[in-house]
Amino acid sequence: MAEPEQGSRRLRPAPLLFEPTSATADPDHFFDLESIEDPRELLSRATELTHAFRAATDRSIEFQAIAAAQLADPRRFDRLTPADIAAQAEWTEDYAKRMVEFGRELLRTGTQQ
Repeated sequence: MAEPEQGSRRLRPAPLLFEPTSATADPDHFFDLESIEDPRELLSRATELTHAFRAATDRSIEFQAIAAAQLADPRRFDRLTPADIAAQAEWTEDYAKRMVEFGRELLRTGTQQ
């Protein structure tokens, strides 16, 4: 992933919609894991969250790829180059090219969503 330019606004991660805003104000709070005292239960709940985040990451990457492919579509009069997509997504140009191809494959096979 490309480094943001000096002086550019640093983007914050998107909020997790299912964790209450008031709970996220406490930096030690993370999905109430800190309140679980039984290590077996803690491991189980933390593992569930890990799987959920991995699945969410995979889906987000697929949607990024689809968007990249749509933005690079040669039929669009306002299509973007891989360099433009890379700059917008804070990727390298090589990664943007791979994401465009991945997105095209997802769109071609209909495996998205």
